[in-house]
Amino acid sequence: MSGFQYHRLDKSDAAVLLVDHQSGLCNVVGDFSPDDFKNNVLAIADAAKYFELPTILTTSFESGPNGPLVPELKERFPDAPYIARPGQINAWDNEDFVKAVKATGKKQLIIAGVVTEVCVAFPALSALEEGYEVFVITDASGTFNQTTRDAAWSRMEAAGAQLMSWFGMACELHRDWRNDMEGLGELFSNHLPSYRNLITSYNAPR
Repeated sequence: MSGFQYHRLDKSDAAVLLVDHQSGLCNVVGDFSPDDFKNNVLAIADAAKYFELPTILTTSFESGPNGPLVPELKERFPDAPYIARPGQINAWDNEDFVKAVKATGKKQLIIAGVVTEVCVAFPALSALEEGYEVFVITDASGTFNQTTRDAAWSRMEAAGAQLMSWFGMACELHRDWRNDMEGLGELFSNHLPSYRNLITSYNAPR
């Protein structure tokens, strides 16, 4: 018998960490097209709002070339903890960030950021070391190219992080279409053109 245990995302025990989605850093993302990447980042943000998950925003060295947080995230989470780190590369090295994470009381951390092998991997590994379950949203995290991305994914996965897409995350949190078909369908339609076609077909007069 397999010793594997399926630890599902649980919306009652999950928090979202959006790390360094900054205007300057997003320019170096080469493993997704700019439009696809922006859509995926906003999709995970909208999913966090839909499921009412505690969300923490953080940036690194905004006064330098990394630039400010992309405005759409701040607009979506005007009241969320916002930690502008003065220089720490690993968000987990910032005391205010760790305090904000611990204040959520959640043990499952959903992480996305720029760049994948640094801004995502470093806090993911640090959180795993402290006993958190870590779920990395691969398509809302970006880096220079597929080679650096794959190395980062391998490193985090070997340490115990689970790699997911934002769509998979949303489905696992939702569990059952009967919970709210229209709300989840709208979320998917807003970020997946093919899914909008599916919903349009479903809603067509018969």
